Amino acid sequence: MVTIENSKLKAVISPKGAELQSLVNKEAGIEYMWGGDAAYWSKHSPVLFPIVGTLKNDTYFYKDEVYHLPRHGFARERVFLKDQVSMEEAVFTLTQDADTLAVYPFAFILKLRYQLADDKLTVTYEVSNSGYDELLFSVGAHPAFAVPMVEGTDYADYFLQFNAIESLNRWKLEDGLIANYAEPLPAENGRLPLQHDLFYEDAIVLKNMRSNHITIGCTKHAHGIHFHFKDFPFFGIWAAKDADFVCLEPWCGIADGVDHNQQLKDKEGIINLPANTNWQRSWTVECF
Repeated sequence: MVTIENSKLKAVISPKGAELQSLVNKEAGIEYMWGGDAAYWSKHSPVLFPIVGTLKNDTYFYKDEVYHLPRHGFARERVFLKDQVSMEEAVFTLTQDADTLAVYPFAFILKLRYQLADDKLTVTYEVSNSGYDELLFSVGAHPAFAVPMVEGTDYADYFLQFNAIESLNRWKLEDGLIANYAEPLPAENGRLPLQHDLFYEDAIVLKNMRSNHITIGCTKHAHGIHFHFKDFPFFGIWAAKDADFVCLEPWCGIADGVDHNQQLKDKEGIINLPANTNWQRSWTVECF
């Protein structure tokens, strides 16, 4: 495990999947991350790469070849190289090898950078095309925040507050694939009360929303998080059935649609990165 720390926050990251395991507010004594109870869901904050969500039949086609990838790709199960840059920053790196090339025929460098500053943790995804051809990929976040955060409160005491007042439409999932229709999300004045049954039909999938900041707040205490993100065209909100967490998931990429032709180049949200170029996106958790 790698630990980064400042006077206000302490974060612990595992080299497996470069996965954030713990984020503690030292002053308030609050653990913000889900504990990973395997009875519900054993992960904490997996990276989604080189795809986000589910492929139709777990299959895609590229240059007349057939490939298979599981939901959310392989990076979350791989061990990253770790580089402790400072007490407040750590970097984790994954590159292609024989195993990845068998299912994903691209050269890449994926870095996850964790940085603490005051009461904020910023996570940056850096993708480099180290090959001679195009790099087709998606990347997404999947952090699970503990709800409730404070003893004596219940799941239903918490809410999500979107920073833009907008009509939010939830794209429905059919066997993990994006359906051809959406339904209004019951958020009034940008506030979505948390209820376990919100997730009984899988994740809430949003496209191109105006909000770039979501707060997890509580009606019974003043603690929570502000979750900042920018330039992620898709967003997922999810929890395992009746589990005490909520995932806030900014995505550059999305599951296949039910009618998708399975050609990787035609995949909704796919990023095409030319040779010898770089790409990055970040999200930030502000703890209070």
